[in-house]
Amino acid sequence: MSEAREPVRYPDVVLVTGAANGMGAHHARALGARGVHVCAADVADASGVVGEIAAAGGSASAHTLDVTDPARWAAVVEQIRVDHGSLGGLVNNAGISRRLEFMDTTAEVWDRVLAVNLSGPFHGMRAAAPLIRDSGGGSIVNISSISGQIGYFSPAYSSSKWGLTGLSKSAAGNLARWGIRVNSVHPGLVGTALLAGADAFVESAVDSIPAGRVGTPDEITDAVLFLLSDRSTYLTGSEVTVDGGLVSNGLYHRILAGAGGDLG
Repeated sequence: MSEAREPVRYPDVVLVTGAANGMGAHHARALGARGVHVCAADVADASGVVGEIAAAGGSASAHTLDVTDPARWAAVVEQIRVDHGSLGGLVNNAGISRRLEFMDTTAEVWDRVLAVNLSGPFHGMRAAAPLIRDSGGGSIVNISSISGQIGYFSPAYSSSKWGLTGLSKSAAGNLARWGIRVNSVHPGLVGTALLAGADAFVESAVDSIPAGRVGTPDEITDAVLFLLSDRSTYLTGSEVTVDGGLVSNGLYHRILAGAGGDLG
């Protein structure tokens, strides 16, 4: 008979970017429900999600953060140090998407998407890593995308997420000596407001997903929670793909469906 495992443990304090709404708010609420103090950071007002966490019996604080600004990162991390004395986790969730093909992508769009999606996590890890180290180590989770694993049509978004994949692996190697794990999560299509108005795009994409559906926010949050928890202490530098099989099998799934089972 195997011995019963101890309950899952999470860091005492976790900083989540892009936490005012969408997936970031979903991650924040889930962490708050598990006894984590959530530092909800966003350029938008995160007091709403902080209030929800508090109303549910959790603990959270709101922080104004433009992830492209290293000075704001430094200020937020210092505030966390002063208020809580430690930081055990960072979720680099803030991101923007521009569904533009190559020749429709302007220099301004390119610069903005790369600044938020790639430079933001870079500045964040540099700012947060020393406090995480001083707190005894911890976990950084970078929210990438399957667009960081395949040849996605939007060059700015795809490049930012490919870059984040590499950045995560580089940070994992550099920060391991500080007891800090760094992993990237790669969601496929998830049923959130980001897909609003893209019905034809989603319908076509689902035809290539072996699971036959888009993912749910809970399914992405579960991966984030696992990577933050003590159940993943030997996992670093890894890509966790949560996409219903699209990257691994999407191409031939669609080919077989179109062939109608005729493999002759």
